[in-house]
Amino acid sequence: MWVRSTMAYRASFALNTFGNFAASGLDFVAIVIMFRHTEVLGGFSLAEVAVLYGACSTSLGLADLMLGNTDRVGARIRDGSLDTLLVRPVPVFAQVAADRFALRRVGRVSQGLFVLVWGLASADVAWSPLKAVLVPVMVLAGAVIFSAVFVAGAAFQFAASDAAEVANSFTYGGNTMLQYPPTIFARELVRGVVFVVPLAFVNWMPALYILGRPDQLGLPSWSAFLSPLVALAAVLLASLGWRAGLRSYRSTGS
Repeated sequence: MWVRSTMAYRASFALNTFGNFAASGLDFVAIVIMFRHTEVLGGFSLAEVAVLYGACSTSLGLADLMLGNTDRVGARIRDGSLDTLLVRPVPVFAQVAADRFALRRVGRVSQGLFVLVWGLASADVAWSPLKAVLVPVMVLAGAVIFSAVFVAGAAFQFAASDAAEVANSFTYGGNTMLQYPPTIFARELVRGVVFVVPLAFVNWMPALYILGRPDQLGLPSWSAFLSPLVALAAVLLASLGWRAGLRSYRSTGS
């Protein structure tokens, strides 16, 4: 329904998509400006940073396209409109994911993918079949990890109904952090996004293997291939949290 509504005004859709593409690209413009004053950032060249940026931006774009509207759960809990979803013969999660579906968000996906392709083509990568396969795996697994974070944030809003920004700090805030090399961050922070909230598996761990660089924590090389397993674990935990939150829902009480 939302896609048909959007495509009813194709010129408006094209402009909104381009605006989304341009707005999301401003982050990379800032990185390019930064490299006007230095040749390397944390030991990484512009092309290598572009790989990091493109991978996480594409993954977040895919997750945001499919599940970005889950942050509206808190508003529905507060005004009681979640009750409407509960009485329909469709899973609540599917309705929440489809609520106000914004196809214009493909602009972020295409912008991130453009930068990723340029970075991989420009960086000095010693390609192998394994690295070539790891690139799409990295992007898709990263999208699943970000999706799990979106769902976990939505589940948290059943307990704290006005906490959308908490989830945003891990999704959009995590995306901003992952755009830069891990070498510019403190080791404790890197440990946190590896072992606590495993955002490092969105792009840092697999991208370091693709670029032929050691990770900051000295982990074995096979850890670069753990992204799908981390994504699966994140989905399982997020689904448990969503189910628990939905069971605890008691409407507004009015």
